[in-house]
Amino acid sequence: MTELLRRAIAQIEKLPPDQQDAIAARFLAELQDEKKWETLFATTTDDQWDRMAAIVRQEIASGETVPLDDVFPPQT
Repeated sequence: MTELLRRAIAQIEKLPPDQQDAIAARFLAELQDEKKWETLFATTTDDQWDRMAAIVRQEIASGETVPLDDVFPPQT
């Protein structure tokens, strides 16, 4: 176990049981979601990546996208 995880658990242990359970449930859900994404990425074929890239290129060319700077303006 890493030091950061030890510190987090030490802080969580100070909370009431219901808050500990809520944090544990979120943590477990995050782990399950991460495992799902790892599996999806690992099983995606080159052909599937190529098709997704073609769709994105088409959306960009037809103006269906918004520049990221419009969504997340650079911070100054």
